[in-house]
Amino acid sequence: MTRDVGLAEELAQDALVAALEQWPESGVPRNPGAWLMTTAKRRAVDTFRRNERYEKKLGEIGREQEYEEEPDFTAGLDDHIEDDLLRLVFTACHPVLSTEARVALTLKMIGGLQTHEIARAFLAKETAIAQRIVRAKKTLGDAKVPFEVPEGADRVARLSSVLEVIYLIFNEGYSATAGEDWMRPALCEEALRLGRILAGLMPKEPEVHGLVALMEIQASRSAARVGPNGEPVLLMDQDRTKWNRILIGRGLAALELSETLTGGAFGVYAAQAAIAACHARARTGEETDWARIAVLYEGLGKLNPSPVIELNRAVALSMAVGPEAGLEIVDKLTSEPALKSYHLLPSVRGDFLSKLGRLDEARAEFERAAEMTGNDRERTLLLNRAAECTPRV
Repeated sequence: MTRDVGLAEELAQDALVAALEQWPESGVPRNPGAWLMTTAKRRAVDTFRRNERYEKKLGEIGREQEYEEEPDFTAGLDDHIEDDLLRLVFTACHPVLSTEARVALTLKMIGGLQTHEIARAFLAKETAIAQRIVRAKKTLGDAKVPFEVPEGADRVARLSSVLEVIYLIFNEGYSATAGEDWMRPALCEEALRLGRILAGLMPKEPEVHGLVALMEIQASRSAARVGPNGEPVLLMDQDRTKWNRILIGRGLAALELSETLTGGAFGVYAAQAAIAACHARARTGEETDWARIAVLYEGLGKLNPSPVIELNRAVALSMAVGPEAGLEIVDKLTSEPALKSYHLLPSVRGDFLSKLGRLDEARAEFERAAEMTGNDRERTLLLNRAAECTPRV
């Protein structure tokens, strides 16, 4: 309504503050969403009244206040997207913004991620991401773009950004950037829920099914990834009897559907799902087809060149061939600017060095990785690994 994303944020926050102040005394209204919307709209009217440039808009919004019954605030929205959050994601991924700006803004405003969490996802500096989000808001405001749900070809054009948003929300839940918890299950569940809805909405899009497959299979390990005291449990140490076989079955079915739609070819998300499927099919860590995983990472790197993918390929190759092969790749990655503050690079390097018996070097790498991570649980794990590399007297 305001066509100004910054102002819309302020109005929404003001309405929430008003609710926190009034509801404890007056009680929660019968329709909380309508109450919040009405409060925000009234404050918008007040704002426009103080600014003569918005007289026309004042009239439009003011007329909408003339009602006796609670209004239907979903009027005009695409009936085929029944989920409010997914509707907002599609709306915010507007083509007037660059892909990176769309994703960053949507993760911040709708995904609930903090700026430093988004920065980790993009392997970028926090200040750069903050500036990107500010510029994106200004661009939307200057362009006066209508926030509306796209249909047909316009919806398909926004799909890649929407998929990336859901993927990054899931990743933050699966491996939290900071804080005391190793995982944030609520984010994983919300991303998976959105993915399943999207698969029903766009059943002919193979990468939608590829992403759902990836999230289903990854989520299947959740119970095994955390120890009794909340400590991280790495993949090779997990009790695979705790893996959720129902989620694995759903994931494998979604992956098969994705492959059927493409005639066997892999997209970026389907390729990652195929890698996850290799782990899901192995009864033990030793039975994992690491050679196939290395090949899949090589193919994924061609689809989406990234130093992180190359780092993962190094891990797979080390498991298939030996730590020397992995270390050779990792040593080349140490000069990558994007990985300068990426804690998993020294962590992986430390793992290879420890397997090669180069314990002093391994300890230094684990300690460096511990300094770089913002997650308390992960820091403890890395420091424990560093201590294991100290020779006993």
